[in-house]
Amino acid sequence: AAARQQGTSYSQLIGNMKKANIEINRKMLAQLAVLDPETFAKVVELAGKANG
Repeated sequence: AAARQQGTSYSQLIGNMKKANIEINRKMLAQLAVLDPETFAKVVELAGKANG
């Protein structure tokens, strides 16, 4: 749900994270989304930049 709020799907986010060499596991990603939404948004932004 947090990924969708950022304008992407979970699968796209994970794919983009792999391309950007961002290694955060699912559990930590979920914790970021709940406890630190600003950082989660930054991760989504950085991962999106890797996709072009």
